[in-house]
Amino acid sequence: MTASGVRVRIAPSPTGEPHVGTAYIALFNYLFAKKHGGEFILRIEDTDATRSTPEFEKKVLDALKWCGLKWSEGPDVGGPYGPYRQSDRKHIYGEYVEKIVAAGHGFRCFCTPERLEKMREAQRAANLPPKYDGHCLNLSADEVSSRMTAGEPSVVRMKIPAEGSCKFTDGVYGDVEIPWDAVDMQVLLKADGMPTYHMANVVDDHLMKITHVARGEEWLASVPKHILIYRYLGLEPPVFMHLSLMRNADKSKLSKRKNPTSISYYTALGYIPEALMNFLGLFFVQIAEGEELMTMDELTEKFDPENLSKAGAIFDIQKLDWLNGRWIREKLSQEEFQHRVLHWAMENDRLKAGLALSQSRISKLGELPDLTGFLFKSDLNLDPSAFAKIKSPPEEILEILNTVQPDLEKILEWNVESIEAELRAVADRMGKKLKVVVAPLFVAISGSSRSLPLFDSMAILGRAVVRQRLKLASQAVASLVGPKN
Repeated sequence: MTASGVRVRIAPSPTGEPHVGTAYIALFNYLFAKKHGGEFILRIEDTDATRSTPEFEKKVLDALKWCGLKWSEGPDVGGPYGPYRQSDRKHIYGEYVEKIVAAGHGFRCFCTPERLEKMREAQRAANLPPKYDGHCLNLSADEVSSRMTAGEPSVVRMKIPAEGSCKFTDGVYGDVEIPWDAVDMQVLLKADGMPTYHMANVVDDHLMKITHVARGEEWLASVPKHILIYRYLGLEPPVFMHLSLMRNADKSKLSKRKNPTSISYYTALGYIPEALMNFLGLFFVQIAEGEELMTMDELTEKFDPENLSKAGAIFDIQKLDWLNGRWIREKLSQEEFQHRVLHWAMENDRLKAGLALSQSRISKLGELPDLTGFLFKSDLNLDPSAFAKIKSPPEEILEILNTVQPDLEKILEWNVESIEAELRAVADRMGKKLKVVVAPLFVAISGSSRSLPLFDSMAILGRAVVRQRLKLASQAVASLVGPKN
């Protein structure tokens, strides 16, 4: 333990591209640890085995390292309370679940997915919030034993008090009260033997001696479940702090459907990590006008967890651009600037791969900027006229773009082979020739109908940049189609 005893953690799930919201929460925990002379820990929460992948875990670690955050314990550096990956801790949770069941605070549930779906449908039809109806709550011990002996699949759920409310003090929201009838009988252990997020979260925070849990406000409603689990296990809960969600300028939740949210998007466009951390850190400090440009040490000095806003952190891209420009102009020497530019160009083998694809397609080196420039541009500034040379009508182009976007999100490992396979599958499902599907994609991705090979280009640019370019292309083509009747 540290002299202050403070131990905080960031616990991302490796189920997709690392989100700027993860960096936002991680930065708060990092600054909190530095401010109190404590420890900042990284734990990978991969209880969702169907969506968690090693590729996404690597992306999480790389993204947080790019942000300049350093952890004293984690899956890559080890530590005294490991393992730091929940799938490697599967053997730990069973005894805690059994303790809850043995004490009468949990029960076996044999409800099938079909029954649960019918239950939820009925609740929705009656305008009731969907939650478990207690169907298996009062099964006898003999019936539970015989059904388990017969190999019937089951989960373990937690019991919830029938009356009253859960009262707790949050580090941001102050005194909070949530009635127990608003809390679901949460699954603690899944049928495959893996714990749910809620169970693993509590056990891991206890075993890793976490003193303060700082996370997004979307988890505020889950606190009663967590407090109950601590209570059922006879453990002391940590201090909870729930930070306001990052939002768009219109106060809507920041989401990839509206704006780029992946950290990899901002790295690809040439934002520098100090500027992004500076931008996110301003949500946690009180400063006067003119003091916006701040290093991590300056953010730590000004950091005040006792005076946080509940109004919501507005992700203002124009302010980020302004800060990034100031960092480039005012904080980097010429030598450092040149080093950053070269490092950025070489990221993900962008320059190397782009040159390899270009070599057989040029007659002189001066043609390289026009051929490969799209790999390095922040914005293609696509005009609807860019799609004029495509034989398909605008309606068909828009259909292709809108079909391809969600299908590409299904790809787990983003590479040339998986991209090609998915686009061929899209063409088959749409009943179109592959060349018809890829024609508008060439323009959307490169800004031209003739460019480097499409699948390779998409792999080099990365999922986040491709997602944004396809979205902007759809908007451009939609203006040709006009509004729906």
